[in-house]
Amino acid sequence: MKKILIVEDDIDLAEGIEIALGKDELQFFLCTNIKEARNIMEKIEFDLLILDVNLPDGSGFDFCKEIRKTNGVSILLLTARDLELDVVRGLESGADDYIVKPFSVMVLRARIRALLRRYSQDEEKEYSKGIFNFKFSIMEFYKEGKLVDLSKTEQKILYLLVFNENVILTRERLLEWVWPDGTEYVDDNALSVGIRRLRDKLEYTPSKPKFIKTIYGKGYVWENNYAE
Repeated sequence: MKKILIVEDDIDLAEGIEIALGKDELQFFLCTNIKEARNIMEKIEFDLLILDVNLPDGSGFDFCKEIRKTNGVSILLLTARDLELDVVRGLESGADDYIVKPFSVMVLRARIRALLRRYSQDEEKEYSKGIFNFKFSIMEFYKEGKLVDLSKTEQKILYLLVFNENVILTRERLLEWVWPDGTEYVDDNALSVGIRRLRDKLEYTPSKPKFIKTIYGKGYVWENNYAE
């Protein structure tokens, strides 16, 4: 489960972000100032920090610089002004991305997903458990030592599934991951086809999947309970 810290003194906005983006695989923590953020970051390792640049006890730009001295967490800045100077200042402070208020939930979701995806890809390159060995960095995928040929789309679906093992992923989440440039232009059936092809290649009996399971009304989950 990915942990996201929101540092924002506008409680309504922070809670609105949590409600709008709340998913089974995302856990949100809320702080209203830099002091609270420092304290919680000493106890918990976060995957993403959403940081307002104007806080009651200091500058978000300065806090970003402070974090960057010891922590490589992905940082998304929230700013009220779309000025080139602010954008440059934010990126030079060590932020990975920024978004200007007011913003749409869809845009924020896309930015967050992109940053989490970048973080995950930097950290996780290989899945090896039981009969499977998936080497995503060199695009080699093995079942019982035999090479399995996967398309780019199948690789993306598999990546998200195996590195969220035992976590139910919604169809929406999978669509956003595989087609980040605009799920509105993607036929929903494309995901079903990708899942079916993965099962054909990885399952013993595709019609009775043991690894890529459908959770009706919710989505899909990867379960590798046949590791031994």
